Amino acid sequence: MPWITVDAMDQKIKLISDWSTGELSKMDLSSKYEVSRPTIDKWVTRYVEEGIDGLKERSRAPHTINQRTSDEVIEMIIAKRLKNTKRGPKKIIATLKREYPQIKWPSPSTAGEWLKKHNLVHKKKKRHRVAPYDEPFRYCTEPNIVWSADYKGQFNTQDGKLCYPLTISDNCSRYLLKCHGLEGPRYCETKAVFESTFREYGLPYAIRTDNGTPFASVSIGGLSYLSIWWILLGIAPERIDKGCPEQNGRHERMHRTLKEEAISNTAQSLKEQQMAFERFKIEYNNERPHEALNQGYPCEYYKQSTRLYPKRLKEPEYENNITVRQVYSNGHIKHKSQDFFLSKLLAGYPIGLKEVADGYWRIYFSFQAIATLNLRKKKIINKINIPEKV
Repeated sequence: MPWITVDAMDQKIKLISDWSTGELSKMDLSSKYEVSRPTIDKWVTRYVEEGIDGLKERSRAPHTINQRTSDEVIEMIIAKRLKNTKRGPKKIIATLKREYPQIKWPSPSTAGEWLKKHNLVHKKKKRHRVAPYDEPFRYCTEPNIVWSADYKGQFNTQDGKLCYPLTISDNCSRYLLKCHGLEGPRYCETKAVFESTFREYGLPYAIRTDNGTPFASVSIGGLSYLSIWWILLGIAPERIDKGCPEQNGRHERMHRTLKEEAISNTAQSLKEQQMAFERFKIEYNNERPHEALNQGYPCEYYKQSTRLYPKRLKEPEYENNITVRQVYSNGHIKHKSQDFFLSKLLAGYPIGLKEVADGYWRIYFSFQAIATLNLRKKKIINKINIPEKV
């Protein structure tokens, strides 16, 4: 037998009909229709005042909203936004409170909602950031363990050309290996300066830089073409944290001296400025005492690396417990019958995979750990500090 559907309006009409006969008390009506006596009073009163229409369902929304923002206030918020589209609701409300302290202004979040309703809030584009460097920095106890490199802030020479000073120094001895003015921080020109430095002084074990171009990129592990070349040479690229120049403090201190003594706007050309850089390099290494060196000169502590610049690069090699996969031209790799995007920068190179925990595989490019493959979530993550299995 099908269920009988009872309409609320029909029940109200039947209740009013029984009430109109005068034969049933409110107690009887309450029991028969399973509603409270105040509810019966409410429906009866509405019926007497409005007739059948009074029995219809009414909106439960409040008749007045005490905290509702007035149209005048909304218009002032919108006008302030249109006047300066770069200001957000916090600054808009703060400015309006100063200009009109007598008005009760809504919260910044409420102002933000009104701006959204009027299409005055644009969704921010997702910014791709360089992956953080997870490995600990090497401690330099002798020359050529760690070099530091950076681009000092650019400036113009008298002929209108920009000069970007690329500096390379040894962290242990403070020896300034190179200070070369380039027209921009581009890969090819930067690589040429490093190649010249490697040929003259040999290879370090690590080079510490910031996260700027061309030292790093938004690719997996922060890799760039320059850092890939370093790894193939057996040099570990170390990167300081974003906004933490003190992690490369020795090099930054050298930059301050460089700015004071060798950078000016009077150089007529890049060639003339380079001559000033060379004079500074000689004085800094051979004539300027350093407190960290017991007032000694960097030339007294530095010696060339025994690791010579090779005639050709070697293919990355991996231990027997490492699973090797080739990176396809589209930047993808295959592992466990699944396809993963790694980086087009590594196209054509072999990479290594080592299981470090259940479902987690550390990804290596040569000796350098660059990312972690999470098989459970079927994705590669920019972290390598997954604890190794016991």
